[in-house]
Amino acid sequence: MLHTTHVIRGVALAATAAIATLMASQSAMAEEVKVRFSWKLKGEYGFFYLGEQKGLYKEAGVALRLGEGAGSQAALGSLIQGQEDAVILPGIFAISAIQKGMPVKIIALYQPESPIALISHAAKPVTLPKDLEGKTIAHAVGETGTSYLSAFCEINTVDCSKISKVQMDSQSRVPQFLQGQVDVVSVYMTNDLPVLEDKTGQTYPTLDMTAFGLAIPGMAVVASDAGIAERGAALKSFLAANAKAIDMTRSDPVSATGALKAVWQAGPSDAVVQRQIEATSASIHSPSGTPIGWVEEKAVMDALKLIGSVEDIGEPKPASSFFTNELLTQ
Repeated sequence: MLHTTHVIRGVALAATAAIATLMASQSAMAEEVKVRFSWKLKGEYGFFYLGEQKGLYKEAGVALRLGEGAGSQAALGSLIQGQEDAVILPGIFAISAIQKGMPVKIIALYQPESPIALISHAAKPVTLPKDLEGKTIAHAVGETGTSYLSAFCEINTVDCSKISKVQMDSQSRVPQFLQGQVDVVSVYMTNDLPVLEDKTGQTYPTLDMTAFGLAIPGMAVVASDAGIAERGAALKSFLAANAKAIDMTRSDPVSATGALKAVWQAGPSDAVVQRQIEATSASIHSPSGTPIGWVEEKAVMDALKLIGSVEDIGEPKPASSFFTNELLTQ
């Protein structure tokens, strides 16, 4: 009996050692993938942290390193310098940079349309495009929501000359709106709107610009041409894990909220973060029958026309310059 106990114990120890060895070898085999966001932590990034907490990246052979950012230009700069393997930023900025000659590509597009809305005051509600006529709207240079207002007007047969754009710095837009200095301000439904409504205790009349035809490519994963050539397998594993993390977040936003708040203690309340995460999940989609992140050529070329409507872009580059779907798991 004693001998049998020793044998069982020996087998158990050997099994434990084998598992430890296997885990160590898997850890050693995991490839580091450094990813930089274009901005500070927010609910949009929740699925990355849930995926990391649940081990989805490790299972894919990826040792993920996530970092906050300080704007799209800085993120793209660090990508080109080889400091990052991928950056997460609005696709419209990547398309503009590529048209100007930057050697990068979109390898996944999670938001074919940026979830931008125009909010207004209850006394002067703007819920349809035509309601914009006769209103004042806050505008900051480079601000996505109002930079393409003329295109939005054209799509919806609105007389843009009847809308007064009041230019100000980006930090002043929302305070000026709250003080009643302007009638309308643009916000991201996945970020600003939940924070603002929680802070003021109000629900604002909302005009969803995407629902009325404004398709500005939003959250995208961008890699350098050199990185795609050299680290394609690791990037493919990263994107596959992202897809699983997005699905998991969609079905369990509460856990995604907890995972993000674990690294973002200074963030807003759990309720606000969960609203951000749920709004993000609602904004992520791809064409039927394609993997999460699939990039449609039409979405990219339409965005290029949009950019060309507000600045001189010269001769448009061919569609193949802007994106690749080769790293997405079919």
